[in-house]
Amino acid sequence: MASERMSGAGGESLEVQVAEAERRLRQAMEASEAAEQRAIAEVRALEANLEKERLRAAETEGELRREREAKEQTIAAAEGRLGEIEAQAEAAEKSVEAAERRAEAAEKAVTDGQARAREAAAAWLRGQVESIRREAGRQ
Repeated sequence: MASERMSGAGGESLEVQVAEAERRLRQAMEASEAAEQRAIAEVRALEANLEKERLRAAETEGELRREREAKEQTIAAAEGRLGEIEAQAEAAEKSVEAAERRAEAAEKAVTDGQARAREAAAAWLRGQVESIRREAGRQ
């Protein structure tokens, strides 16, 4: 009888307890599976964001590299142009110096020509004066 009581009244209670425990276990498993699915989805979203950030960083790095290369090319072109300008300035300076030398030579030639012209004019005048004296002396 004692064993009947246990299995009778206690048995139902034990069956109810087992059923309740199974129900709670199922709920816990479902909650665990849902949490696991949320965690998996979160991890996948984070991985996708990480990959997007990696791609964005690689793209930005590429843009920076292209900008740096373009800047270096611009600087190289500017330096080349500066070299050309300096060479042209040097050539212009030499041309100016040569022109100054030619101007000095021309000025000297003009001065020498004027001196010769004055000397020739003076000689001509002396000749005229002498010619006039001779004429005056004959009269």
